[in-house]
Amino acid sequence: MANYYVHESSYVDDGAVIGAGTKIWHFCHIMPGAVIGERCNLGQNVVVMGGARIGSNVKIQNNVSIYEGVELEDDVFCGPSCVFTNVLTPRSHVSRRHEFVRTVVKRGASLGANATIVCGHTIGEFAFVGAGAVVSEDVSPYALVVGVPARQIGWMCRCGLRLAVTDNRSRCSSCGSEYRLDGSRLVPVDPHQ
Repeated sequence: MANYYVHESSYVDDGAVIGAGTKIWHFCHIMPGAVIGERCNLGQNVVVMGGARIGSNVKIQNNVSIYEGVELEDDVFCGPSCVFTNVLTPRSHVSRRHEFVRTVVKRGASLGANATIVCGHTIGEFAFVGAGAVVSEDVSPYALVVGVPARQIGWMCRCGLRLAVTDNRSRCSSCGSEYRLDGSRLVPVDPHQ
């Protein structure tokens, strides 16, 4: 017996790997070769294709398709109807299966509702992509990006609160985590946080 939950309206194909405690809700399809970690929650109408990799404790809201070549590390949040691509120049009449481009969403990152992630980019650890943003380049760890195309407007704490940076330093007013600017990157003062 499976140690994960699948709603009766969903399909999990033979050859998919699903971790303990994961919940797959209404009208989902998990295809052969898909790998999903432990304690994930997949909302209604989520598709995970073969070759996609999802870490543990990932939350995927309704109407999201995770295509081959997309990797979501642990603790990633995908808002409702966010979009991934895996081909840069799609055409209906031309097969591009040999041209899939890898996309990685690093640990703890959040993607807002209706965000679009153009393939071939990396979203850094604990980055925050605002609702409706179109990501067409890499996003730095802890960066807050919004707009079309997405542009950085600030920094986010690992707990999800926007940070104020003064004199190249920041301390989260909620959880107390401390950060410093190292060039154009924000890094935690205590790397074990």
